Amino acid sequence: MRTSELAGQAGVNTETLRYYERRGLLTQPPRTPGGYRDYPPTAVELLRFIKRAQELGFTLDEVEELLHLDTGGPDSCDAARALAEHRRADLERRIQDLQRMHDSLADLVATCDLPRADRNCALLGAIDAIDAIDAIDDSQETS
Repeated sequence: MRTSELAGQAGVNTETLRYYERRGLLTQPPRTPGGYRDYPPTAVELLRFIKRAQELGFTLDEVEELLHLDTGGPDSCDAARALAEHRRADLERRIQDLQRMHDSLADLVATCDLPRADRNCALLGAIDAIDAIDAIDDSQETS
């Protein structure tokens, strides 16, 4: 199967295929006499596996590890579980960070209802204040 056909069936673009080949996630297929790549039908499922793993938040390095584990023995399930637990914990941290940002933005948006002094936006002033605090923190860390 040619590159464009594989890309279409797997739902990726052709540059993604070449990138996965360079990374070693997808083995370079043999070429036809005309010089075209000739992928085996199993490449579609491999690409779908990679996409599903990425949709779950796995990095390409982790996907590569999962692919190696997929050909492993009974211990591979424990290793895959450890990778998934690590990814889940990372996602939990990111969710907490996003929740904090959401709450901070909600507080800032609420300041838009406050009376404006000299026609200045309270929300923009609060963001400037955060920048000033960050600058002070940065200068203290380098001292």
